[in-house]
Amino acid sequence: MKKNFFFFCAIALLSLSSFGKNVECEYANSNMGYAKSQIDAALLTQDINQARFYAYRALGALEKSKNQLNICGCKLAKESMLENMEVLSLATKSTTLEGTLSYLNKSIELTNNTILVLESHETHESAYDNESLSINTNASANNSSSKKITKKKDLFKTIDTSLEKYRISLNKVVESVNCKDATAFATRIFDECEAQLLKPNISEGSKYYNLRTKEITQKALNKIGNCNNKK
Repeated sequence: MKKNFFFFCAIALLSLSSFGKNVECEYANSNMGYAKSQIDAALLTQDINQARFYAYRALGALEKSKNQLNICGCKLAKESMLENMEVLSLATKSTTLEGTLSYLNKSIELTNNTILVLESHETHESAYDNESLSINTNASANNSSSKKITKKKDLFKTIDTSLEKYRISLNKVVESVNCKDATAFATRIFDECEAQLLKPNISEGSKYYNLRTKEITQKALNKIGNCNNKK
């Protein structure tokens, strides 16, 4: 009976732990999206100083994703990101626009690869697999960890419920407001969420709130589409 109790405790803890890691992977992926937007902007400029400026911003976003990827446990994404950081660093040090753009083209490939890997991270070997399989039979420690993760899950569920009102309101804006005005409104919210997610000391609740708000807003922007194609 005691063995069964420890087994079920371990299974529950493993499930909740997986939930936490998945959220951290989403945070990291959000930062990758911001980095990609900065690299895209750098590739469009013909000024080396501007290209370096955007490269620095992309590099900063990747730097802030290190800890998130450690928790996420996706080795492939981490390896791709670390290589990307080296390439972006070289882009900031290049003395010619041609050299900078060459490094940036390599960087955008690595960024896209990291995003792709993170979106399918559950199929990859996790850095935490062995740790997870080594079950801690200390019931008190397991129970404490389980309570903390459950509390976080409850917080996230509350935030998801509160954001449902925002989703409905935003859809009304998309359907009833002028296309360009709706785009400007949603873009401001999206950019603010990205800025908040890049802050180093943001609380867990605020981080999740901004992540989900960004996702809802992105769906609205996709629904709006290109205003130039609309009459």
